[in-house]
Parts: sequence; C-alpha cells; structure tokens
Amino acid sequence: MAPKVVIIGAGIVGANLADELCSLGWTNTTVVEQGPLDLPGGSTSHAPGLVYQTNPSKTMAKFATYTVSKLESLKDQDGSSCFNQVGGLEVATTEARLQDLKRKQGWAHSWGIEASLISPEECLRLYPLLNREKVLGGMHIPSDGLALAAKAVQLLVKRTREKGVKYIDRTPVTGITRAGGKVTGVVTPNGTISADIVVCCAGFWGVEVSKMAGLTLPLLPLAHQYVKTTPIQALKDRKNPPNSASLPILRHQDQDLYYREHGDFYGIGYYGHKPMPVNAASLGQTPSTVSDKNMPSRLTFTAEDFAPAWKESQELLPVMREAEIADGFNGIFSFTPDGGSLVGESPTLDGFWVAEAVKVTHSAGVARAVAEVLVQGKSQIDLSDCDLSRFEGVQLSSDYVSETSQQNFVEVYDILHPLEPKQSPRNLRVSPFFARQEQLGAMFLEQRGWERPHWYKANEKLVKSLPREWRPQERDAWSSKFYSPIVAVEAWKTRTAVAMYDMTPLRRLEISGPGALDLLQQACTGDVSRPVGTVTYALVLDDNAGLRCDIIVARLEEELFHVGIFNPIVIETLSRSARKQSQQSAGKWASIHEVTAGTSALGLWGPRSHAVVRKLSEDDFSTGGFPHHTVKRVHIAGIPATAVRLSHVGEAGWEIYVNADVGLRLWDAVFDAGQSEGIIAAGRAALNSLRMEKGFRDFGSDFTSEHSPAAAGMEGLVASGKAGYVGSKALALLAGKQPEKRLMTLTIDDGKSVVMGKEPVFQDGKAVGYVTSAAFAYTIGKPVAYAWLPSKLRQGDKVQVEYFGKRVPATIAANVTVQEDWMDDRSVRAKL
Repeated sequence: MAPKVVIIGAGIVGANLADELCSLGWTNTTVVEQGPLDLPGGSTSHAPGLVYQTNPSKTMAKFATYTVSKLESLKDQDGSSCFNQVGGLEVATTEARLQDLKRKQGWAHSWGIEASLISPEECLRLYPLLNREKVLGGMHIPSDGLALAAKAVQLLVKRTREKGVKYIDRTPVTGITRAGGKVTGVVTPNGTISADIVVCCAGFWGVEVSKMAGLTLPLLPLAHQYVKTTPIQALKDRKNPPNSASLPILRHQDQDLYYREHGDFYGIGYYGHKPMPVNAASLGQTPSTVSDKNMPSRLTFTAEDFAPAWKESQELLPVMREAEIADGFNGIFSFTPDGGSLVGESPTLDGFWVAEAVKVTHSAGVARAVAEVLVQGKSQIDLSDCDLSRFEGVQLSSDYVSETSQQNFVEVYDILHPLEPKQSPRNLRVSPFFARQEQLGAMFLEQRGWERPHWYKANEKLVKSLPREWRPQERDAWSSKFYSPIVAVEAWKTRTAVAMYDMTPLRRLEISGPGALDLLQQACTGDVSRPVGTVTYALVLDDNAGLRCDIIVARLEEELFHVGIFNPIVIETLSRSARKQSQQSAGKWASIHEVTAGTSALGLWGPRSHAVVRKLSEDDFSTGGFPHHTVKRVHIAGIPATAVRLSHVGEAGWEIYVNADVGLRLWDAVFDAGQSEGIIAAGRAALNSLRMEKGFRDFGSDFTSEHSPAAAGMEGLVASGKAGYVGSKALALLAGKQPEKRLMTLTIDDGKSVVMGKEPVFQDGKAVGYVTSAAFAYTIGKPVAYAWLPSKLRQGDKVQVEYFGKRVPATIAANVTVQEDWMDDRSVRAKL
C-alpha cells in the first residue's frame, strides 16, 4: 500500500507533484492549501508565465524541457493546452551581451535545445515592434513560450481528484508532528492530518513551514515588479485573443527587462530595481476571498522604482510611447543564495521533504524528480544542483541568506563568469594558513563560504624563468578573467620541484564506533576492511548504481576512520544510514563527526617533497616505509599530524592533517624547510590543471548520479568480488553492457583555445555531447577537456568544441581509467 503523503501548497509545484505521484501509482495523497483552491494567492497566481529553457545548469534545463512538454499535453475541454509556444527571443543591445548570447547558445546545444543566433534584421522579422537602432542581434529558441500556470493547476487538480487525491483548501498548516525522528503528520486548525511523508511546496511561505519541522530553509521572499500597459494599436492589429500572445516572449537583459503580450497590451517584468525583501510571516493568512488584484503575493506597486524601466521600454519598443501603465504590482517570488531551487529531505527529520524556490519554468520537472525519488528511490535527472543539503552551515544564517539572495536578485540577468566570486559577504571561512596566503599575494576566489587561493602573486617573479615548453599561451578575454600566467609557474614547480596546496576546505569526517566498518562497507564500493594504516579510494553509489561521489577512507584504528568526502550531500546520507544501523542493532552504532572546521589540510606534492619532509620528521616517509595508499600518525616539526600518501596531481607527496590551532606552525615549518628545494605555495588553478592531466574526475562537474562507474571510467574503484554495498545489485546488472556515452579526454588542436566547461561538442555538424571540465595542460603544452561523448568514438577521432559560436577542432585522447591505486605519482605525459 502506498504511504500517506501530505503536500503543503496547491500551487504549480504542489499540484504537479500530486499528479506525478499518481502517474507512479501513489494516490494516497492529501494536498493542503491555505488559500482558496481556485486561486490560492501564491506566486503561481500572479506569475507572468514566461518559460526560457536555456540554463547553465543541465539539471534546470532538463526540468524546463519536461515542463514545456507536460504543459503542452495538458488540455482543457476545448482542446487548448496550457502552453503557448510562441518561442523566445533574447536581444543584445551591447557587444558584451551579444557575445554572451553565443555562450548561451552553446548551453542550449549542450542540453539538446534548439537555438539559433540571429541578426538584427532577423530579430525584426520575428519581432517587428523592436527598435532596429538598438538591437545588435539576438538568440531565438522556437520551443520557449508562455505557461498558463493558473489554468494548469486547475486541470491538474481535476485530474488528480479523479484518481483519489484529496484537496483541503482554506486551511493553513500550523505545525508538523513527529515521533522517533520521523514525520507523522501536519497540524491544522481543523485537526492533525496523519502522514508518512510530508512535502513542503508552500512557495515563499516555505521558510515558515520548514521552521515547524526544525529546518532552516535558505530562501528569501523578494518582491519583483510587473506592470500591464494600456492597449496598444500595434497589438490590437495582431488580433490576439484576450490575454493571449503571438509574438515571442522577449528578454532585454541589458536593462533587466522582459516582455510578453496580454492580448492587446503588454506585460513588463523588471529586475533592475532595488531588492525588496519580504517577511512572509508578516503577511498573515490568505484572505478567504482572493482575486487577481487581491492576493498575499501581490504587494503595492512602487512607481518610482519602475520609472527607469518604463523609459527604457519605450526606447526598445517605440509603440509603448502611445501607452501608459494601467496596472502594476510588486509580486513576491522566492530567491536563494545561489539562485537554485531547494529540493530534498530534511537532514534531521526523516520523511519531511521540500520542493521550494521553484519557478513555473521548472515546476513539472522538479515535481517529477521528487515523485521519482519518493517512489523509485532516484530521479532520472541528477539533483545535485538543487539539493537542499548543498549549503554549508555558515550559508544558513539569516544574514547570509538575506544578503546573497538579494545579490542574486540584482545579478539575475548579469553576465557572470563561471569563476565569478561573491563580492560580499567574504572572509566567512578561512583556513589557518590564511595570514601567510595574504602575505604571498593570494588571489582568492570564494566557494561555499571558503576563501580559496587561486594563485599567488609572490610567484610572478618566476614567470620569466619558465622553460620555453612551459610558457603559457595568450588567452582570449573570457578565459583570461581570473587567470594569470603565474598558474603556469605553479604547475611547473609542482612537476619539477615541490609545492604546497591548501586542501582545508575539502570536507573531512571521522567515523568511529563498533558499527563504523559496517557502515562504510555498505556505503562504498571499496573494501575498507583492510588493515589499520591502509587507505581506500572508492565510490558511493545510489541504489541504481549511479555515482553519488568518490571518497577516500583512511583506517586509523580498528574502529576509527578518516573519510574525505567530495560531495557534501553524501554526509547526510551517511548520517541517515548510521541512525538506521544503530536502530537495527544497538551494538553496531557509528558516530560521524565532521572535523573540517577544526583541522587544516596541507597537500605537499612534487619530486622534492621527500627531501622537504625528511628535514622535519624522524618518521619514515620513504616509499618502503610509507607506501602509496597508506596513512600514518606522524610528527612534523614537532606537530602531531596524520599523513596520507596520495596525490591529486600525479606527483609524489602527502596530504597532511593537523589541528587548526597548529596549522599556521605547520605551514611555516614546511615552507621554511622547502626553500632550498625550490618550494612554492600553489593555488586552485594549478591544481585543476594538474588533476585533469592526471585524470582525476570532479564530482558535480565531470560525473553525477546520471552516470555509472564504467561510463565515467571509474570502474577500477569497485572492489572485485565485493557485494552487499548500496548499488551493488544494480551494478552487477550493468556488467558487460556498453554505456551510451562515456567521459572522454579531448586535446584542443590549436594548442591555445582554453574552453571553460559546458560547451557543446560536435561531430559531422551535429551536437553529440558536452564539455564538463577544461584547463590548459602545462605539462603537455596544450588545452585539455573532459567531455561526455558517444561510446562509439575512439582515440584519435576528430570533433569540434563550440566556444562562443566558433567551432574549435579537438582530438579524442587516450582515456585514463581510474584505478583504486591510481592516486599516486605516475607519468602524466605518458597518459596524454
């Protein structure tokens, strides 16, 4: 029998979720809505409905594509659908925007969305009302269009009611009940509704509802301006039905504007005004009577904030000069620190799920994903980009959420580089080495609140000393942003001398207790039962053998393991598994303690690393005394440390962990001892280049849950003969089957074009895959990239990478298959 599901919120997400659950056989569902069901009064009720599918995130683009197809399939009695596929047009009025449209077209090609760059004349043919003097070009996506969100909700409610879903409107949720760490129901003024699973789809009220479950939701409601004009003769002449459209939806992102037709008048949305945060709790309950001009999500229009938009709109679309603003409002939508949706299960209350900060554009896609996870255990689309647990604790504070969400609002249409850091807040998390890094002129980029050195200005003096074969190539303006030729120095010194890398931000756990071994054996593909002192590089899979992340497990004692995690979301999975294991057997408890903040991690790598460490320690660091893939507790310069013999860069060395209070002492000791060996501090840019030369895959960029170990070239991390771990049965069924696509290595033929990732790869004029990661490989003197490509392609085959509209020739190189003993010092040149 299907579990009892309660969905909070009957907007476009909640109604879609009820429908998707029905399609998978779960009909024991109740949807609770605080407003009237025919017009609940949330963001769905006033959403303008523009659906642009192209997105830098593959996940979000796929959600949008599915939403379009589902809305097209939803038809009322007269056969009309809930989607008007008028197409989408983005225009450029600056050269920078015109170049950015080329990048966006690349995303569309990568994710299988038809898109074309068009001239100003073609823009005017598609949209005759444009001012030709302002438009430099555009991007057209024929499959974009307008969602009729409110109509879709009503059709979904009708369809799901017929299948047994129960709807209760005009009923606010006032509490969440729980027992034994599990959700048991929702409290309303009319009593408690029991539930095995509760999914919060409450929109901008989600923050308040989640608090009832003890969950801090990193979401900020913000008001966004939307106006409707008086009728315009040029639109009357098009003879559109009321509230309908025939012109493409239009985005003028250079001025933070978008447009759609409403029959014979325009609707205009504007992001250029100051952020207007809203406290959802202050709005009170939805009134019993809701109309299109009287709803909680519709706030009073502030005309002075819209004045620049009105002036610019009359410039772009001169027909507006005959019109006036007939109606306007500040409509509430949900924003997050990184602009992504929030999807997942509470880390502390089993059975409480959220699907929040979801636009109409992605609504059906998100709903299908949540339904698939609940019913089948996995979504066919990877959810890492929107997983609830992707944020660190420091990113959950109200101040951080408020500032970064407002910044995201301001930047929603800005041209942002893939490495673009937040300007504020900064210095939230710094490693113990930070003071010395500043002294060395570190150029910091921010990630997950951490300040991470990208390169060090102190190494600039060595650029002129680079051997000819190591000298960096000139780059284009885009790939040069946040880059310096200093990176070549740092790669060179790592390969030829020794370098120290700050690895502190990588998540680290200590897992202990009598159940620690069983927990890890079940969680990963490697055999971690090997003796104390061994290190296992392994994979964490889902039940369907999809890759969740790679991990490094060092056995310090019989019941104590040091675990490096490359996907923070898996920490929640391990914690949940530990709780269940303890409940099943009290004697098999396992304690999981994250030690990242209390420790520091230093990567010491390079052919001279042995010489450095010999000056600082009496412990045996020789290859015989300290083999690859082993761990030892040692003293370095008198500091107690844990050293792991492994390498992310393909050179000899160690990762060294010490308590945070002695981290700076470790840095100083190693840096001083290494001076005679040519030591330098090196940053993330060099690390990325060297890890790609080595063949090290990066979770989230290079592989996700959509991929199998064999497809990603990581089948060597599966222990032979091991069974009983999560995903082992599904993996066995894949044995001998050829994956449709594999992760392959490309070298760029011109020797200089450094792509950035997410670019489409073409063969014979057809997009056949996409780039995941890319870098200049200084060891071989040419750019390299990883790309998902058809398995039939072989080493030496020629392809093209589309970079800002230009097709750059590339060659498939020898692929590196990751083995369990692979993270050591081996010849990189031989691999490429």
